[in-house]
Amino acid sequence: MTGTGGGGAGLRRALRVLEAVAEAGDGVTAKALARRLDLPLPTAYRLLGILIEEGYLVRLHAERGYGLGYRVVGLYRGMTERIVPAAPARQILADLHERVGAATVLVVLRASDVVVAHSETCAAHPGPGAVPGEPLPAHATAPGKALLAGLDAGRLAEVLGPGPGTLAALTPHTLTDRRMLDRDLMRVRSARIAVEVEEHARGRAGLAVAVPAASGPAALAVVVSRADFADRRWELERAVRDAAEPLARHLAASAPVTAPG
Repeated sequence: MTGTGGGGAGLRRALRVLEAVAEAGDGVTAKALARRLDLPLPTAYRLLGILIEEGYLVRLHAERGYGLGYRVVGLYRGMTERIVPAAPARQILADLHERVGAATVLVVLRASDVVVAHSETCAAHPGPGAVPGEPLPAHATAPGKALLAGLDAGRLAEVLGPGPGTLAALTPHTLTDRRMLDRDLMRVRSARIAVEVEEHARGRAGLAVAVPAASGPAALAVVVSRADFADRRWELERAVRDAAEPLARHLAASAPVTAPG
């Protein structure tokens, strides 16, 4: 992108405009964006014009505003194609979802984020609220803790941050003290299964196991209501452990992954 002025500052302003359009949804006006981002209106129009020219935004004449452009879809597809598992692995998650009546989720470690690679959900069994390519809070989810437990101290610091700093509280049950989380991860290593109850979201619980994969660390999880978890914890654990073995074979044998066609 050129013509925004200020080099890196101009680029940052353009990215903020792109993010603001994504948050506001189709039809947001230049005046609304300028107010939201505290930009002069001519600057907002100039940045919008550049983003439209580059394909990241479109002008929606019917709504008299702006929306995300189709080049954004290509960026998203390019990223998710590298993490979505192949069809046999996706089928294992679908079969587990049907068999135990729970949302099933496969996550991978991408850079320093625990990212959803695939999930099987339905209206009766919703998942963690993240789509493929979206990160989950590693310290507050069962699959996140299953992956954290397998990392050495240096890698763990990259994901969680160095030192004993406070972790984000998502619910009153979230482990926000690093020392408490470290003790929980010791239990995960010993039991070879991670559990969370209302740490990520109220009324929800889950468990997960780490799964070796050719492309790097992965974890398989189920997510259910807290009441369902209390009633069926051991059934769910057996089912996840049983599904993890064939899933590991598929993930170990396949290169990263192609998105479903």
